[in-house]
Amino acid sequence: MMGQTFAQKIFARASGRNEVRPGDTVFAKVDTVMLHEGGTFLVQRPLKELGAARLADNLEVVVLLDHYVPAPNTSAATRHKVTREFAKRMGVSTWYEAGRGGICHQVLPEKGHIRPGELVVAPDAHVTTYGALGAYGLGGGVTDIAIALGTGRTWAIVPESVKVILKGELQAGVSAKDVALTLMGIFGEASLAYKSLEIAGPAVGNMSLDGRMTVCNMCAEMGVKAVVMKPDRRCIEYVSGRSCKPFKVVWSDEDAEYEQVHEVDVSEIPPTVAKPSRPSNASPVSEVAGTRIDQAFLGSCTNGRISDLRAAARMLKGHRVHPDVRLIVTPASQETYLQAMDEGLIRTFIEAGALVTNPTCGACIGGHMGLLADGEVCIATSNRNYVGRMGSTRADIYLASPETTTASAIAGCIVDPREFV
Repeated sequence: MMGQTFAQKIFARASGRNEVRPGDTVFAKVDTVMLHEGGTFLVQRPLKELGAARLADNLEVVVLLDHYVPAPNTSAATRHKVTREFAKRMGVSTWYEAGRGGICHQVLPEKGHIRPGELVVAPDAHVTTYGALGAYGLGGGVTDIAIALGTGRTWAIVPESVKVILKGELQAGVSAKDVALTLMGIFGEASLAYKSLEIAGPAVGNMSLDGRMTVCNMCAEMGVKAVVMKPDRRCIEYVSGRSCKPFKVVWSDEDAEYEQVHEVDVSEIPPTVAKPSRPSNASPVSEVAGTRIDQAFLGSCTNGRISDLRAAARMLKGHRVHPDVRLIVTPASQETYLQAMDEGLIRTFIEAGALVTNPTCGACIGGHMGLLADGEVCIATSNRNYVGRMGSTRADIYLASPETTTASAIAGCIVDPREFV
């Protein structure tokens, strides 16, 4: 038998076969389904049409509220109500009410719902985040999710695999988000569509788990089916300390076949931004330095984790947010929020003139907690900068690292963060 990639091994195990090849169609057993209020609301109709009145046996289902928290209008409040009623009706024990969880792609790893070698599906593109823990995260439509909830299975065409090897060491002031934006610039939004992306190499081992989640999160913007990094001791210790369920690490064979293999030297990556209005519109910060900003946003499922808040707080010590700029800080979860409080980070943000919100996707998705007006410019740590993403269609959004975002908030314009670190 020829060597198997991670994707082939995952789909072979999940479909009860010894071996699968790229292009095979499989009906795979799902380990975990994640639902937030957006997906839960929309999945009700296909669930009813399928006649699924109960959840499949041995399926872990996690339900939470994160996109619009607290509900900013009656439409959001209705979605919250439907989600609460669904969780209660279906007997979901892993249900996180507003104020008790946070943003899904932070809450699931930190609460131990993500484990190496498992298949996770969700009606959310950034489910790729879980690849940082060696899990295969698949985004799906609500009909696929309804089938997974009722049967415990989902269908998939086994994708071709692409390998990216990250080598070298990051410069001071350069972080995982800069790596992610650089990869976006290299591959764009379509060249890896429906591929399974494996990211390996010594630079991965030097990244924190927060940084790995940032990179895997952003890779969703390339259109990949899923992305994964090899679980190492740091990853296994993280999962073992949070999950009570056993797990088995899965990884590719040495002689596995890839459609493409690329090498990227991260030591050559400068502080990077994605200019309006595509995540792949990457350029060195130096090309846009001096661009005036009205708002800086630190948060989202990409960069609202504790290491992101620590980096920003270190830079804000002894500085204040520019008088013409509003800095919005959104911790990714209640656990992150509490940790930031315990470490004094929240005080640092407030004393520097920042606005700290509760955990929510609000500002990132243009729902609430930080919308932009016509003509305004925002630099954000989030993952999308499409036209109208954060409010007005006449606003500009630059994507950047926590370091570049914080330095720009202090300066009042986009600047290279290396002068602040």
